[in-house]
This record gives sequence, C-alpha cells and structure tokens, in this order.
Amino acid sequence: MIELNEVSYGYAGRTLLSDLTLGIAPGSFHFLTGPSGAGKTTLLKLCCLELVPQSGRITAFGKPAEQLGRDGIAQLRRRVGVVHQDCRFLDHLSLVENLALPLRASGQDPHSYREDIDALLAWVGLSTRADALPPELSGGERQRAALARALILSPDVVLADEPTGNVDWEMSLRLLSLLLELNRMGKAVLIATHDLNLIRQAKAHVAARNIRLRGGRLEMAGAEL
Repeated sequence: MIELNEVSYGYAGRTLLSDLTLGIAPGSFHFLTGPSGAGKTTLLKLCCLELVPQSGRITAFGKPAEQLGRDGIAQLRRRVGVVHQDCRFLDHLSLVENLALPLRASGQDPHSYREDIDALLAWVGLSTRADALPPELSGGERQRAALARALILSPDVVLADEPTGNVDWEMSLRLLSLLLELNRMGKAVLIATHDLNLIRQAKAHVAARNIRLRGGRLEMAGAEL
C-alpha cells in the first residue's frame, strides 16, 4: 500500500536517511527500531507524506506521491492513521471532541458518527472518560485515546510512534493487544519502538517483521535491505 523506493532525507546539511526502500503491504505488521536520533519519526512522517523526500519516490495506494496534489494527499491521510508520540490533543476540548477533529477536518459531521466514536471509546476502555479534558487523563489513557483518534476514519494503515514509550509494562501490553487486534482485522501496522521486550511479546502472536534503522539505512535480521 505504501512503498518507499531509494528515498533519502536530511536537514541542516546532514543526511539522516539514505536510499531507503521499504514496502508496507496490506495486513502486514512491522516494528521499526533504532537508537534515538536514527530517524524513526522522520521515516513515519515520510510514510504518511507529512514530509517530502529529497530524492527517491514514494508510492501510496498505487499512486506516485508527487502526482497526488493537496486533495490527493488529504484523501490519502484518511487511509493512514497516525499515533503521534506526543498525542497532540487540544487541551480545551473534551476527549470526545478531540476524537471528532479528524472528521471535522475531512468535512464530515461528527454528530453522524457519534455511535462510531462511542464504540471506539469502548474498544480502548475509555467510555467513562468521554467528557474528560486531555490534562485530566493519565499517560495510558492518553495513548489509548490517541490510538482511537487515529482510527476514527477507519484507515488501512496504522503508524504508531513509540506508543508505549511513556507507560508501564501492563499498559504497554494492553496497547499492544489493541494493535494486534487491528492487524487481525486486516490493518497494516508499523510501530516505531525501542522496546525489545514488546517486540518479543508481539512475535508470540503475529509474524512481525523487525526492521532497524542504523547509519541512515534499513536492516533486517542483520542484513541490509
């Protein structure tokens, strides 16, 4: 669904990612690892076209990214749900209002989707927190809410940037179980993480592909891709 072909990206005169080739197929499950500063977040932003590669090509759902235009990119982002590391909530809006923001941005009436929003809140275990403001939520609640918001437009691909980075192990397992369930539903999942225990736990349940960023390049099982 998303393909990066010899993609490079850098800033301030430094090449961060070099000649990367990666494909995210329907129903696949990937872990992306690497040290801090290796470019994991940058790679996720390239996958959802938040960033434009400085060289190489990105193809999204069969279409070259450079041919999509503003409207095409907006439509693509409805098919790619992103769980940001910092959650990015609006603190003056309730949780249910934050979940409705992607619907508003896509020109849809959130009131028509209230049953879907309620179902998502129930799925992540936050039904009783619908009217809470983001500062009132715990770290685990915020991460589960961020996952629910990423799913509100029913995307085909879910990109999660360190979704368990600020929660305890019990909550990490709960978030992982939700992501595994999404994958069983046919969603492609790509998780950027530094938690090797989480990866080992996941591989007991799914044929996950573990890829690593090192020196600006992607590696898998010790061999360069």
